[in-house]
Amino acid sequence: MTFTEQTRTVLITGSTSGIGAATARALAGQGWRVVVTGRDQVRGAAVVADIDGSGGHAVFVPSDLTQPPEALRNFARAAIEAADGRLDAVVHNAALCPAVDTVSLTDTDLEATLAVNVRAPHVLTAALAPPMAERGHGAIVVIGSWMAHVGHPFVGLYSATKAAEIQLARSWAAEFGPRGVRVNTVSPGATRTPINASDSDVIARMTAGTPAGRPGTPEETADAVAWLLSGHASYLHGAEIAVDGGITATRSA
Repeated sequence: MTFTEQTRTVLITGSTSGIGAATARALAGQGWRVVVTGRDQVRGAAVVADIDGSGGHAVFVPSDLTQPPEALRNFARAAIEAADGRLDAVVHNAALCPAVDTVSLTDTDLEATLAVNVRAPHVLTAALAPPMAERGHGAIVVIGSWMAHVGHPFVGLYSATKAAEIQLARSWAAEFGPRGVRVNTVSPGATRTPINASDSDVIARMTAGTPAGRPGTPEETADAVAWLLSGHASYLHGAEIAVDGGITATRSA
């Protein structure tokens, strides 16, 4: 696959399933060339085949975002190479969410969650934003979470890492925005994905009292990301868009 100078290229972390895969398909459908990445090569190949079969263009680059910073920088170089030397956008979607309380959280899950949810986006942005800034254009979208704005007894660490990512996005907007790189956040609400398929009843109860009255879908979040990366959102810098059915604004308990 060869990317022309006019082709928009995007790297989406954690794009072998769920919101990441939906975002990959949505952007490919709008003409973006997508670098799909994750740990599962079989699922990654399936997403690429789906995109290619629909007339889009994608390539898979394996990644393990729990790895040390130098390995992440090597991955960033591999992603740029897979995109024929240029990335126009990055979507920080990959995340770990250990659904346990503070006392039950293992040291292993603590380290992995901090690595994937905070360290990896920071290292990858440091590697990938400067080339965009040198060209004078680019965009980064962080996938946040409604849980960054509320207290929850079982996902405290996840919520804290998402709050950190949202704040990083604001800081990156201030840092790279003046050089043409827009940075914004999309924060989904309770969304049905393959990861939480076994908890569908819990998610249904959680969202029953929201204005939307139902869980979100990965495609709804993907559509917001696609809009943020488009020219229609050219004046948005450091914004957070809540695609959460109103759960953050109206949650009472």
